[in-house]
Amino acid sequence: MAEPVDFCIFSVLVTGSNRGIGLGLVKRFLELPRPPKWVFATSRDMEGEKSKEVRELSCKHPNLVILQLDVTNLESIQAALKEVGKCVGEGGLTLLINNSGIWMYTDMESENAKDMMRVYSVNTIGPLQISQAFLPLLKKAAWRSPCQGLSTSKAAIINMSSTAGSMEIVAFWNVGHAIAYRCSKAALNMLTKCQSLDYSANGIMSVSMHPGSVETFYNRTPEISVEESTQGIMTVLSKLSEKDNGTFLDWLGRCVPW
Repeated sequence: MAEPVDFCIFSVLVTGSNRGIGLGLVKRFLELPRPPKWVFATSRDMEGEKSKEVRELSCKHPNLVILQLDVTNLESIQAALKEVGKCVGEGGLTLLINNSGIWMYTDMESENAKDMMRVYSVNTIGPLQISQAFLPLLKKAAWRSPCQGLSTSKAAIINMSSTAGSMEIVAFWNVGHAIAYRCSKAALNMLTKCQSLDYSANGIMSVSMHPGSVETFYNRTPEISVEESTQGIMTVLSKLSEKDNGTFLDWLGRCVPW
C-alpha cells in the first residue's frame, strides 16, 4: 500500500504539465488532504488536444490555474509570472517544479549544434530563466513562512533531471545515446548545485530529481508507471529538509551519483 502523503504548501507551479509526469504531479497536488491554495499547470500549447485533460481538470478544481508557457521565450515567461503574481499576491510561490523537457534520439555521429542548442534551450536554459523570473515570488514565500530551515513547505525549486545525465551511471545507454539530452541534464544538475549555494541565503531549497523511467512521448520502454513515479516524488517532496539542499535524488529519495 502506498504511503499516505500530507504536507502543506501555499502554491505550486509545474512546467510541462499537460501530460506525463507533470500532469501526474498536478493531479497529486490536487488530491492532497490539504491541497495548495494555488496549483499552476503550464504548457507551451494549452489549447491543443494534448492539453485537454488538464483543461478539464481546471473545470473541477477552482484552485487549478492553467497557463500558456514556453520556457524558452522570455515574453511568455513574463506573462505567466504576471498571472501567477496576481493570484498568489504577498503569499508568493512556495514550490517551483521545472519539469519541461525534450529528448532527441541522436548519437555521436548524428549529433549537431542545432539540435543540441534546442535541447539545451528547453532542458537547461529554460529552468534557469524560469527560476530567475519566479525568484521574487519564491523569496516572498520563504520570507512569510513560519518554517525553520529549508523545506518544500517554505520555498523550493525542484529541477526534474535524469540518471541519463549522471556521469557515473550514464543510464539507458542501450536505449538511446541521446547525447544532447544527457549533456543538458548534467548541466541542469550543475545549475541545481549553483542555485542551492546562492538561493539558500533567501530560504529557498534547490534539488535535482530523477523521476524514474516512465512512459512518455519520448520513452516507450518504461520501468515504472507515472502513478508510481509521482506517488514516490510526492513522498520525497514531503520529507525534504535542509540536508537535501543541492542534492540529486530519485523518486524513492535515494541519492543519485552526479
